[in-house]
Amino acid sequence: MEFNEQARLQALRKYKILDTDPEKAFDDLTILASHICETPVALISLIDSERQWFKSKVGISVNETPREISFCAKAIQQPYLFVVPDASKDPRFSSNPFVVSDPKIRFYAGAPFSSSDGHPLGTLCVVDMVPRQLTTGQESALLALSRQVQAQFELRKNLIDLRVALEERDRAEAERDRTIVELQNALGHVQRLSGLLPACSVCKLDVTIPANLAAISGVVDGVMQIAREMKSVEGNEFKVELALREALANAIVHGCNNDPSKKVECCVACTESW
Repeated sequence: MEFNEQARLQALRKYKILDTDPEKAFDDLTILASHICETPVALISLIDSERQWFKSKVGISVNETPREISFCAKAIQQPYLFVVPDASKDPRFSSNPFVVSDPKIRFYAGAPFSSSDGHPLGTLCVVDMVPRQLTTGQESALLALSRQVQAQFELRKNLIDLRVALEERDRAEAERDRTIVELQNALGHVQRLSGLLPACSVCKLDVTIPANLAAISGVVDGVMQIAREMKSVEGNEFKVELALREALANAIVHGCNNDPSKKVECCVACTESW
């Protein structure tokens, strides 16, 4: 079977599974394969660029082997179950180091599985150290388990994609909330400034503040600045400022009982004769 190796490797990377920890969902499938096929070894093998890496394994301790001597690298080139009854008599594998020396593999059967877009990723395989054949039932079961491996790959990938999407949504919502707060603060600032602007031809000022003594200075400063520009307080700045502060303070303390949830409205009309 011909395939695009670069595209195949890109498809494999999308699953973000290479070099991850063992997972029970995959280990259960290798245990079943070993039991059903009556072999001492069962593996979920992924074919990387230079190695075959085992996502799950029964009967061996190594995590990977070189791709160039991998049985599974041959198996993913087949569309169906790939069976080697006696590797010592198969010219493709008779000189393989794993056949010539320990563990002296003789029997191999690998059921390939693919990505959702059809790129071969690896196999669910069973291995024995004696020549043998699988029964028809065992072959069917191994193929069925391989389909479950593929389904687990898709489920795992979808869960990862979902988690990433939820994290991106949370970040977007947090950014939106920050933007809303910034806009609210900016709007409040604009409203405070606009409250100090003349509202009519006689320079009527209309500003509303919370019943908080700390808010007085901002209003007083704004009113006095406009009054100076209108030349309405020449020689009386101190008296006007004091009167304005006392009026606002009385409204806050006595009118609103220092309750910052209440509001105080300051309306001023200033003329040049004031």
